[in-house]
Amino acid sequence: MSSSPSLDVQQLLDRSPFSRYQWLIFGLCFVVVLLDGFDTAAIGYIAPSLIKDWGVNKLQLAPVLSAALFGLAGGALCAGPLADRLGRKKVLVVSVLLFGAGCLASGFSADLAQLTVLRFITGFGLGAAMPNAVTLMSEYCPSDRRATITNAMFCGFPLGAALGGFLASWMIPQFGWRSVLYAGGVAPLLLVLVMLPALPESVRHMVARGEAANRIRAVLLRINAAMARDAASFVMSEPASVTPQTTRGLRLVLSRPYALGSVALWLAYFMGLMIFYALINWMPLLFKDAGIDARTATLISAVFPLGGVGAVAAGWLMDRYNADRVIMAGYLCTAAAIWAIGQSTGQVGMLMAVVFVAGALMNTTQSSMPALAAAFYPTAGRATGVAWMLGIGRFGGIAGSFLVVELQRRQLGFEAVFAVVAVPGLLAAGAVALKQRVARAEAGASAAQETPPAPTEGRAAGAGSP
Repeated sequence: MSSSPSLDVQQLLDRSPFSRYQWLIFGLCFVVVLLDGFDTAAIGYIAPSLIKDWGVNKLQLAPVLSAALFGLAGGALCAGPLADRLGRKKVLVVSVLLFGAGCLASGFSADLAQLTVLRFITGFGLGAAMPNAVTLMSEYCPSDRRATITNAMFCGFPLGAALGGFLASWMIPQFGWRSVLYAGGVAPLLLVLVMLPALPESVRHMVARGEAANRIRAVLLRINAAMARDAASFVMSEPASVTPQTTRGLRLVLSRPYALGSVALWLAYFMGLMIFYALINWMPLLFKDAGIDARTATLISAVFPLGGVGAVAAGWLMDRYNADRVIMAGYLCTAAAIWAIGQSTGQVGMLMAVVFVAGALMNTTQSSMPALAAAFYPTAGRATGVAWMLGIGRFGGIAGSFLVVELQRRQLGFEAVFAVVAVPGLLAAGAVALKQRVARAEAGASAAQETPPAPTEGRAAGAGSP
């Protein structure tokens, strides 16, 4: 290895202004997440049209609404380990290509069976894209603004979901429900053409994998040329851990320092998505059953995910205060707001306001969870850690969809349905409390017994593997 000085890549990111190149990465990842939100929520907005056009009932529609959620879970669980092995960019580009093609094909479905299969394929791509976009962005962020920037990027998801509602309310009467799926398919395919030449691999992943210094330098020169130009090699300091340096992926996520924290993150995200999908999939129908016309019900429902733009404020708070406590408070307030929706059916204006507040709290909190997970794991397991939280959490979305079906089967009233859906918010807050009080204490106690590992180093150009 050359005797020239080594450069810690995170120190470079921390000491540099947020460059145009990082904004480009932010923009591309933001659009990926926005389209993810659009395609994920689209099926809920076209559900009333499917019932009318195909003559099916709500119970028959449940498998279609849930198919993408099974795909989301499978895609996330597979994509994380692949990204820790192959790289974030490769998996992300393939994922966007898959969900774009799947959504476009869904628009040509002839019956519920075809639509169910294609929604599963779409969901698989969606589930693989989200964690890699979050991981890639977080690994280009300065330490003191990581949660703020990552949350700002993640705002694309609720904005995309809200955009789907507004477009659906206009497109379906004009062009039919299939047009929503066509739009959700073409846009990701066009995005892939931009991502291939413009999106870089994670610089932290390249260092962790021992990539050639010239390749790492080429990326860092676009962020801070003065610091990167003279470095012959690149290193990356990671937190001390009892896990060996060769441990990565799922083995690291389930290792002693991280296991309890991982379970707590899974449970919190599971409960949050139980609320989100119970409402995003069924609110238009629940409001319609409560006597609100279909178009107004769709517009009110579209307000719910729009409130997720508050995640930027939550990220700012997480960067400056105890991140776990910020998330706990968000879930507790979410539970109260969801309960309040059931008490607000008297006036449409009041209902819309309450739905917006509930959506702001719910989506702000849920959108902050990937940043919390990204900060919890080291580079060698970050993509897997974030992806498995998102993947296991997707089963909460599946449970949420079927929860409303079961509550309707038991003929619970409008108020009772929202009271039950609020309970997972309390359980999510408890899970985050567990992460703070137990998991981090265990990780700190275990790490204190070990000597911190040497920094991970990128190999110099022409050198062998470390």
